[in-house]
Amino acid sequence: MPHGSDDVRKKFILTTTGNFYGLKPSSSLTDSPELNNFLDDGNEFVLSVSRHDNDLRLSNKVKNVLVFFKLRPTVITEDNLHHSLLVSSMLESPINTLYQAVRQVFAPVLLKDERWRSAFDPKLAGLLSELELGLGSVVRQSGTQPSAKKGCTEEDVLGILTPSDEFQYWADLSESAEKSSLRERSQHFTEHFKPIQKEYDGLDSLSMSDVMDLVEQSRDALDDIWRQTDYDPYPETRMVRLMDVIGGALGRFVQRKLSGLKIFEEPFVLVRENLRTGFAICEQWVVACEHLTGQVWERHAPHPWKGNKHSPETLQCLANRLNEVVTLRVVHEKLLCLLPGAKQQALTVERVFEPFSGLNPLHYNPYTEPLWRAAVAQFERLMAPSEQEVAGRLKSYIADVQDNPQQLLQVFLKHKELIRRPTIRKELQSERETLLARLLDDNKGLKTDFETRCHGSPGDKSGPLIGRNLPEVVNKIVWVRQLLHKVEDSVRLAEALLSDLSGFKGFLHFCDDLLEILRAYEQEQFEDWSRDILSELTDPKSGISNRVMELDHDDGRLKIQYSDRLVSLLREVRQLSALGFSIPAKIQLAANTADKFYRQAIVLKQVAHFYNTIDQQMIPSQRPMMLNLALAFEHVIKKTGSKLQITWDNPKELEVYIGKLQAAAEKLSTENRKLRKWHTDFIEKVVTLMNVDLLRHQQRWKDGLQELRAGFATLEAQGFRSDDMRAWRQHWNHQLYKALEHQYQTGLEALNKNLPEIHIDLTFKSGRLQFSPPFEEVRARYFREMKRFISIPNQFRGVSTQGEELIFNIMIDRNASGFLTIFSKAEDLFSRLEAIQHKFKEWVVLGQTDLEKLIEKHLSSVQDWERNFKALKAKGKESERLPSDFVCYKLIVNRVL
Repeated sequence: MPHGSDDVRKKFILTTTGNFYGLKPSSSLTDSPELNNFLDDGNEFVLSVSRHDNDLRLSNKVKNVLVFFKLRPTVITEDNLHHSLLVSSMLESPINTLYQAVRQVFAPVLLKDERWRSAFDPKLAGLLSELELGLGSVVRQSGTQPSAKKGCTEEDVLGILTPSDEFQYWADLSESAEKSSLRERSQHFTEHFKPIQKEYDGLDSLSMSDVMDLVEQSRDALDDIWRQTDYDPYPETRMVRLMDVIGGALGRFVQRKLSGLKIFEEPFVLVRENLRTGFAICEQWVVACEHLTGQVWERHAPHPWKGNKHSPETLQCLANRLNEVVTLRVVHEKLLCLLPGAKQQALTVERVFEPFSGLNPLHYNPYTEPLWRAAVAQFERLMAPSEQEVAGRLKSYIADVQDNPQQLLQVFLKHKELIRRPTIRKELQSERETLLARLLDDNKGLKTDFETRCHGSPGDKSGPLIGRNLPEVVNKIVWVRQLLHKVEDSVRLAEALLSDLSGFKGFLHFCDDLLEILRAYEQEQFEDWSRDILSELTDPKSGISNRVMELDHDDGRLKIQYSDRLVSLLREVRQLSALGFSIPAKIQLAANTADKFYRQAIVLKQVAHFYNTIDQQMIPSQRPMMLNLALAFEHVIKKTGSKLQITWDNPKELEVYIGKLQAAAEKLSTENRKLRKWHTDFIEKVVTLMNVDLLRHQQRWKDGLQELRAGFATLEAQGFRSDDMRAWRQHWNHQLYKALEHQYQTGLEALNKNLPEIHIDLTFKSGRLQFSPPFEEVRARYFREMKRFISIPNQFRGVSTQGEELIFNIMIDRNASGFLTIFSKAEDLFSRLEAIQHKFKEWVVLGQTDLEKLIEKHLSSVQDWERNFKALKAKGKESERLPSDFVCYKLIVNRVL
């Protein structure tokens, strides 16, 4: 057996241990019984190594240490050393170690690698996935503590490695927490996370623009969760961790999306947008975290941020690296644009970016930073000659706009990346001093304008510039914020391009003083507003602990006791909070209360408006039908005068009360709409009847009346009392009267023309002319038809019910003057009928004479016979012009006129 120092097995284990802990193992460990047992005893499976200060200790029991264990029961030899021995580290918690091993090593190999997945039983694959989910839940809830015992706090965040881990932590807790209050709180957080959880679960499938939106959504989600007051606040430690893991996820996403780009090889136009978007994603999340923790949450009184302003450091470093890459490419592009064509050959992409070959600019870490800095330095040396020449061109550009401050500023902004270069900055010394002087003059003018306007009111000629729909205090603060941004922009520009100039310190000192004045004015406006509001809140008339509504007995109108000042206060608090101000607790409470009841106030004002105008919305004749519902609605309103006092600070009773009010108002409104619809339908039917000929189409009148009566019957079946509909029925009887009278008068005027036709035959019978039917019978029949039409109003009852007074029979008396005309026309008609009979008498005269005697008496000669034959022939021709059967003459009486 080889000596301990020569034993390959022991050397492997002790060397591995030393490398793991960064210590040189003691020589005494070579002969430790634990090591010998593990190597030489086939039944000893485990060797663990732990660190105590600067010493290493061996054990044959598993501990949270570096562990060597055997694949099978065997003695370890030099031959099987690398085939039978497994090595694993167990850090902090065996649960976490197992979880990470399954998640990072075994699950990907067995479930995703095609070689192993095809040979792995699907049931075992399911069990492995369940094991991973179960271990993950334990790790998320217990951090990396030695056990998942009860009592682990929400401060344990080391198990949170991705945003999904945090989202799942609260989802698990919402189901497993013992206390219902904790489950409800966890569910509340889970609901807030849901909009972004799906996005982070499928982050790799999103586009860069989608992730830009996700950054904004994430900021809003975290802000809502931090500022919520319904449950215990979100722990600050977890929020820091969540910001970091979101930053890590976004950083890895950007690296994956940009990994396919040849950043220093492809034309800048092909990679520019992706690089800038990647930088924007990183920068926006860093800015969001700093803004929330450094300003917004720090001033949020209910749950202030206690720690320092937090910034995801790793993401910030990646953002800086991407920004530097973009700057290098921009400098190269702008130099190419400003150099003549012949000299652009010295700045080919292959030449100037050759120092970066072999470097991946997306892999930022402290170990790669020295190599990166060396490559950047070499790049700058290559660019120096070209920068010298470009500086001269920039001088001429600046000289052309020297007298125009705005254009001068634009030139510097356009070429700021070049002007930052040491060579160019030195060449443009005098031009930069001119710009500094201009910036100083601009800020002095801004200060003068501020001092002129700061004491006025928004909108005044000498007051702050006015914004749209802004309260006065917000308007002033927004105005001074704009001035602050202008000064800060000039300072940033000066710091970037002019910081080495002798006058820079003086400029910076002036700007600092001006910024202090502007910030003091901003704070003064806020404090004045706070004092005024606090003073108003002490005035009982401005409070909100009043009765919800009041019924004015003088005019019967309902008034809502919700101050309009509270509405404006709510707007002011929201806008000032958005501007980053910490609202005093009393004002915030008043605003929260106003906000809480704002919806109810709007509903109550709508109900009050409905109550105050319902009489105008009702059809007067339908009011008796609505009486019971109106009384029920008024009863609910007047109930506030009883022992139950419903106030703005009594939310439960108020909610119940509003529900009852809305129900009563909705029922009243629904019934009113229904009745108005019936009324509208009736209007259409009566208007139709007004145009239906009463003489010719009496059946259509009967059908229309039946439809109206059916409508009343339907409503009665739905619960409306017949007595309550009396006024409405009377209304429609009057409308029917108008329609009937219109058609009655029209019918009287044309009655003689429009009565049914009577067919009369004029015959020669029994030696005389006579009518068939007889003249007296025709006359009686004609006047009978006239009487039937004239008496229609006597038979018309409209929509009246049994026992109700009828109004239609007076129509006959009111139109009696028209009867004389129709009777006169009738007499004239029958006179003309008799005249027709007289017209045909000469044609039948021979039939009334003894022809034999007449011939013997008057026809004695041939001439007499010839003369009479000629006369007979002439009469024959004349008779041809008579009706074909003059003996049977048809008379249509109603067309004689």
